[in-house]
Amino acid sequence: MSIRDIRISHHMLPLDPPFPAAWDTRPRRRFGATILRVEDDQGRVGIGSGDPMHGLSEMLDLFIGQDPCALERHAEVLSNIGFHAGRPWPLDVALWDLVGQIEGRSAWRMAGGRGGTIACYASSGVHRTPDAMADQARRMLAEGFPAMKIRFGRSTLEADFAVLEAVHRAVGDGLTLMVDCNQGWRMPWDTQPPWTYAQALEVARELERYGVHWMEEPLHRGDYAGMTRLRRETRLLIAGGEMTREWHEFQTLLERDCLDVYQPDAVCSLGMTHLRALAEQVAAAGCVFTPHTWGNGIGLLANAHLTAGSVGTAFIELPYDPPEWTPERRDFPLLTPVRPDEQGRLDLGDAPGLGITLDEERLAQTRVAL
Repeated sequence: MSIRDIRISHHMLPLDPPFPAAWDTRPRRRFGATILRVEDDQGRVGIGSGDPMHGLSEMLDLFIGQDPCALERHAEVLSNIGFHAGRPWPLDVALWDLVGQIEGRSAWRMAGGRGGTIACYASSGVHRTPDAMADQARRMLAEGFPAMKIRFGRSTLEADFAVLEAVHRAVGDGLTLMVDCNQGWRMPWDTQPPWTYAQALEVARELERYGVHWMEEPLHRGDYAGMTRLRRETRLLIAGGEMTREWHEFQTLLERDCLDVYQPDAVCSLGMTHLRALAEQVAAAGCVFTPHTWGNGIGLLANAHLTAGSVGTAFIELPYDPPEWTPERRDFPLLTPVRPDEQGRLDLGDAPGLGITLDEERLAQTRVAL
């Protein structure tokens, strides 16, 4: 048994109207998806998706002819590639999907078999007015979501807190609320400095008044001392790690007690193989593992299978903020968009691997050259 071929294609969905992402000052007029297919010598194909994976195509010879089931070996090679090239982890996801097909096991069973369902929280992505955000919160509650995340980052903190006040007044304790401060990273053109510790603590004190469940990325991702101190000084859970990239960085976060909630994404950091090991470390430390999933449904499924099957969690991120951000837009590479049930839960099923079916016609229509 061996890997016969690896194919990478790039796709771009036009967005009309544009998506005004809360963390991006430029409204998004296109949504990209890179699809990676790994095929074995029996014709089975595993699917992964994520960032464009710049540089990976020149190193595919490191996998061709290898046993697809040697997941630990492949993950180590991908770690090395990640030092030289851009986020190669969709290949690890595709290998999990392929191995699941070879073994006849769903990915959540491969991850440990803890469970095949997982609850979702609705992750908003648009800066709306207080009244509009209150309406959106009522909608999420009516659709069965147990929790909702809202985004700070408006022109003033007063405007951000006006939204939180309106949402809290609209749904009370019906939804668990989280706040993403988006201070851990920046868009390439954004030169605004992240919050200082004093600023983050001031915001945390106000969030405590509203019973917010967690405060996400309140400081730069490398401010270990600040995160440790903030975690000790507030009743809030401190969340982060979505763009942390290397194993040793996560070890530092754990050793220095920086976070209550760890949010690495399998298609951005470490892949499913290494994140399974990290999830166990996080759980052993008494912390929460619940990945970032802001991409298309392939990454969402990878993170859901990994988490549900390994350590479990109260809920996982589901990007959902209609009308600007819908399952149809988010999951355009898939034949059927990923949707939770009326209780806000994803049933991952028992199909081998990730159970993915691509929309080949849509992919053909949206294919581009990078």
